[in-house]
Amino acid sequence: MRLILPLLLALIGAASGIGAGLYLKPAPEQTAADQGPQAGTTPETATAGAEHDDAKPGEEPQAGSEFVRFSDQFIVPVLDDGQVGAMVVVSLSLAAPAGRATAILAQEPRLRDAFLQVLFDYANTGGFDGEFTNGNRMDLLRGELRRAGRKLLDDDIADVLITEIARQDVAAAHR
Repeated sequence: MRLILPLLLALIGAASGIGAGLYLKPAPEQTAADQGPQAGTTPETATAGAEHDDAKPGEEPQAGSEFVRFSDQFIVPVLDDGQVGAMVVVSLSLAAPAGRATAILAQEPRLRDAFLQVLFDYANTGGFDGEFTNGNRMDLLRGELRRAGRKLLDDDIADVLITEIARQDVAAAHR
């Protein structure tokens, strides 16, 4: 009798896990014929569908451009009186002319270094304090990141996209 309850709980847990796995299973892969014009792209790149004459900063890139996603997030400490007061996590993607993704990914370490320096400078000047997701402040950050990227890769970077941003304050007990 003492073993029935643990066995019953184990079976319920296993059934719940299997049910959750089936429910959360990703959609099946599409064949190249089903994918249409985006066939052959990698997870890091995707063709942009916008048709604009000009890829100005803040606008949609030209048709035939692609997005290059960085493999890892950027983690930026926010200092408060010399102590870490918060951590900011940022995910970036780059809008680039079609066919340039490989060249951009080959330069990822240099780009990460330049972008981290911009993010550190932005944090040190109070950019991540208060309403850090305000549109004007985000435009300023995007512009600085775009300038840093273009210093390295010239016209290979049409725009820098901030795809995710989060700030986590560090508890006072840990300081």
